[in-house]
Amino acid sequence: MTPVRTGTLPLRTPEGILFSLPLAGPGSRFLALLIDIACISGVSEALDQIFGSLKILGAGKALFAIAYFVLFIGYGIVMEWFWRGQTLGKRVLGLRVMDEHALRLEFSQIVVRNLLRFIDGLPMFYLVGGVTCFLTKYSQRLGDLAANTIVVRDLKPAQPDVNQLLGARYNSLLEHQHLAARLRQRVPPQAATIALDAIMRRDQFQPRARIELFSELAMYFKSLVEFPADVIEQLSDEQYVRNVAEVLFGKRS
Repeated sequence: MTPVRTGTLPLRTPEGILFSLPLAGPGSRFLALLIDIACISGVSEALDQIFGSLKILGAGKALFAIAYFVLFIGYGIVMEWFWRGQTLGKRVLGLRVMDEHALRLEFSQIVVRNLLRFIDGLPMFYLVGGVTCFLTKYSQRLGDLAANTIVVRDLKPAQPDVNQLLGARYNSLLEHQHLAARLRQRVPPQAATIALDAIMRRDQFQPRARIELFSELAMYFKSLVEFPADVIEQLSDEQYVRNVAEVLFGKRS
């Protein structure tokens, strides 16, 4: 039976709290692909000029084919790794590659999904990949299925009234501006949204679930940026997450 496609990916934490991520559809993914192909084509034209003089010797075509393969695969790998799941096309369209369980995207996953682009592109115009996206529940092409990845719409969360939401407590994290800036750079938008949602809904959770949820979130944020021990040792996990949310969403001086 063909799975029923859905526009969101439901995620449940170990504490039983449900979140969801908006998925990118085949249409938006194809438009992002066209932008990426345009970028690759521009570079390949330059490569063709470079290897053109070698065609007389019979080696130009082979070298160009190898260079194009490296460019086509390497473009996606390099961009998605350094831009945290985005190529130029995905960035323009507001899309992002993620682990299908919303875990940290591993380099090996990026390599696998990009190596399988040639299969997804068969026989032409990404027919295999497009059909697979339509038939899979979470709009995954073959590369996504093999790498356990999904493509989500990279929605920018609305700026909340942080002072009203978090109160006017002293935030020790803001005393270290270089670390706060690093935190803003490393936290994915989806993780920031989940933290904000947890803060807004904190009174709806059972006490134990609330403690475990904020412990998990705090551990995740601490793994991204390490603040000095004397700055965070007096903070509870929940207060730490609240401070992180203020760093991410608050007005910057």
